[in-house]
Amino acid sequence: MPVSLIAVAEDRCELLCLDLAKAETLREKRLSSEAAAPAARRAGALSDPTRLMLAAALAETDELCVCDLSWIAERAENLVSHHLRQLRAAGLATSRREGKMVLYSLTPVGRALLGVVLAPDTHWAR
Repeated sequence: MPVSLIAVAEDRCELLCLDLAKAETLREKRLSSEAAAPAARRAGALSDPTRLMLAAALAETDELCVCDLSWIAERAENLVSHHLRQLRAAGLATSRREGKMVLYSLTPVGRALLGVVLAPDTHWAR
């Protein structure tokens, strides 16, 4: 038997074993598509390694400008700006202009999600 067919068989029930009371209770309380979409966007915003690195760097301080983040990430400023816009659009970061500088910081939601994504023993510089 091919390996892929074995894996499928191990991942599925071989009979209908529905716990109707439990399943129906959970079905009534399930996450709606309307609530799942923004949550998925937030989670997806950290799925890119560069964005994850930038968010982790922001978590180490109160705020950083694009130039600092570009230096830290060893990436071009326009690429860093692109990724920061995506973090901001997902509600994980905020920005403010101070003169000619744009400063970014993580939102509380951004910090919380980053804390879940990065294991407690993981340090951003690793």
